[in-house]
Amino acid sequence: MQYRHTKFWVCLPALCILICAVAPCASAEEAPAQVLRHMVLLKFKDDATAAQVREIEVAFCRLPSATGVIHSLEWGTNVSPENLDQGYTHCFFLTFKNEADRDAYLPHPAHKEFGALLGPVLDKVLVIDYWTKP
Repeated sequence: MQYRHTKFWVCLPALCILICAVAPCASAEEAPAQVLRHMVLLKFKDDATAAQVREIEVAFCRLPSATGVIHSLEWGTNVSPENLDQGYTHCFFLTFKNEADRDAYLPHPAHKEFGALLGPVLDKVLVIDYWTKP
């Protein structure tokens, strides 16, 4: 009789590992099925200085904390060898949880202030919003 109980206690850790491996994580359940992406490509004027461009980079990176509605922000500069960038050098990749957050961001005073800072050194901008597909 005691032998059966020993088997149970020996197998219990393996059973727990199996259950944890197949059970979905709580954070995966909380994550939205789709998120709204807001991609911004920037082409600076030829006479924009490195200091002005750096000021724009820093200011853009402040927008998530300044607005409180951006879920995440990634950014970088073009490193593609294909020469298809049409002069765009910077990509800012914002994630919003929903349209309401994006819609609150667009007229937000911090976003408007950023636009005013960007305007004098901006040659072209391309913005695309899309819902992610699972």
